[in-house]
Amino acid sequence: MSPELPKDFANRLTISNAKERLAEAQNVGDRIQAAGVPLMANPDHAAVFVDPPHVLAGPLKRIGYLTGWDARCYPSPVDGQDYINVSAALPDGHAALDDGWPKYVAVVHPVDETARSLMLAQGYGNPFLHHITWGIVPPDREPDEDELTYAGRVVTFMVKVRQTIGETIGDTPGTLIVALPSTVVNDPNFPARRLDWVGDLSEAAYQFEEMDGGGYLLQFFVLSGGRIEVALRIATRQTFNPKSVHKISEDEISTVQD
Repeated sequence: MSPELPKDFANRLTISNAKERLAEAQNVGDRIQAAGVPLMANPDHAAVFVDPPHVLAGPLKRIGYLTGWDARCYPSPVDGQDYINVSAALPDGHAALDDGWPKYVAVVHPVDETARSLMLAQGYGNPFLHHITWGIVPPDREPDEDELTYAGRVVTFMVKVRQTIGETIGDTPGTLIVALPSTVVNDPNFPARRLDWVGDLSEAAYQFEEMDGGGYLLQFFVLSGGRIEVALRIATRQTFNPKSVHKISEDEISTVQD
């Protein structure tokens, strides 16, 4: 099954750069799936910059998204300026998921006039679609497999996925962010085992951390500027990990995407 994006996007959300971003995301999704990367049918999330937030949050609510579903906000220092990311989510089983809508939407708004001016100066519009994140199907868990062993298979799998995507797209992937359950990162064998999991990756190419609220969230950007991302998610209870958001916002993404 080919990964899908919502065909009625333009009818539900007025975002001037969406056509270009969606076409790019579909192209990348088709190419990496053809290269053997197993993708979920619809995106994990989309990130949209907007001011004020209600310009986007209102239409998302009409589609069926629940704004602030995880009762969190995520400070996001993009381009050296302060933004706030509040997640909206579609309930499990919602019909919009079958139509290709992302499970989550990050509604990202500027904190002050300096951040707002920089956002608008790029000429993408207000709101503008910053990136689409394709979801990756995680490896099946073996019966009676302990958490540390399974975590190792998941990380090793994503290291291979990162290599495959880089070779397929021809762009250097961003940092592999690995947020794992507390039972994994607090296991006494974790510090030694994780070095085996990442293989030949340099220390600058990955970051391990504990996932707030439990579960797994492994992600990295596919195109420079943070235009397209992939994420593997298992049993998370919030959209993002705050530490990951800070790292990604500061080092991986920009409102300048040319």
